[in-house]
Amino acid sequence: MQPRPSICSRCLRNLTNAYAYQPQGLHRSYPKYSSTAAATTPAPPIEQTILSAPPLTRYPPTQPPSHRPPEFRKSQLHRQYTSLLRSTPLILLLQHNNLKATELMAIRRELGIALQKLDDQSEPSTFSPSKGIKLQIIQSRIFSAALRIVEYWNPTISQPPTLNPQDPTTQSSMSGIPNTTPSPTDPLVTHSLSRRARNAVISKKYIHPLSPLLSGPLAILTFPTVSPAHLKTALSILSPRAPGFPAPLRRSNPGYHDPVTQAGLQKLLLLGARIEGRVFDTEGVRLVGGIEGGLEGMRGQLVGMLQGFGAGLTGALEGASRSLYLTMEGRKSMLEGEGKDEDDGEMKEGGGG
Repeated sequence: MQPRPSICSRCLRNLTNAYAYQPQGLHRSYPKYSSTAAATTPAPPIEQTILSAPPLTRYPPTQPPSHRPPEFRKSQLHRQYTSLLRSTPLILLLQHNNLKATELMAIRRELGIALQKLDDQSEPSTFSPSKGIKLQIIQSRIFSAALRIVEYWNPTISQPPTLNPQDPTTQSSMSGIPNTTPSPTDPLVTHSLSRRARNAVISKKYIHPLSPLLSGPLAILTFPTVSPAHLKTALSILSPRAPGFPAPLRRSNPGYHDPVTQAGLQKLLLLGARIEGRVFDTEGVRLVGGIEGGLEGMRGQLVGMLQGFGAGLTGALEGASRSLYLTMEGRKSMLEGEGKDEDDGEMKEGGGG
């Protein structure tokens, strides 16, 4: 038999006094506290009893259900290309053949230097799109799918029905709440990666004019605005051709004639462009880049054409009215001459008689 533990008398006395001490104003009956708390529980507000709970969010607003898993890199590239096509008015399409990373860096460096020189020569108050001009490699098949979505998918054509607030099965009295489910087949899901968008453009795979060019290794040069001056500078670097688009001289830009840069430029081929939603071939791109004075020159040419047309129209109208006036004046003079001759004849006959 084990010996019983011994407790000193001082420790036992302190423990007894601690249990025996109770502050004033408190009761020793703990069940009384529980009954009091249960009796003073507040009632729910009146709004909670007469209104139904709002519908729960069935998926995060930033992550709607899509046809493909959104966490894949292809899905993210599709979203990036779709946003790029919708927000960029000018895109140059280039083909590259085994372009190395060092060569791509050299081309980007020389392109940035040339565009910066153009900005230094322009007025400081004008907007400079040079910082938004970017050269990047793209995945041709994903870019083609994004182009079909942008060109042929309009989610505002048909909208799915919403919840009916008078329907007894509706969980909320709020009107206009979309009845959505966390499924890619839900007709309300109309974003670029939705199944509705995919089914709507799957039959238009080879209809777009850029579709024959979207194959193989491709690169794009994006412009935030349509600037003929910046386009001309970019063409002088990426695809030079005299006399309209000459390459930089070795004295002014020695880095352009570096062997690494030249090796990368020889692997680039200009295919075409997409300008304001329209497709241009290489000659059309050079025509846009060859506009003298950029947008200001284009506006000046347009104003000159309108003024010339107005001046020509005014001259034609004035000439017609002047011709009519001269004809009428000539006829008037002729009639006055005939009347004067008749009067003279009558006077002569009267004098002779």
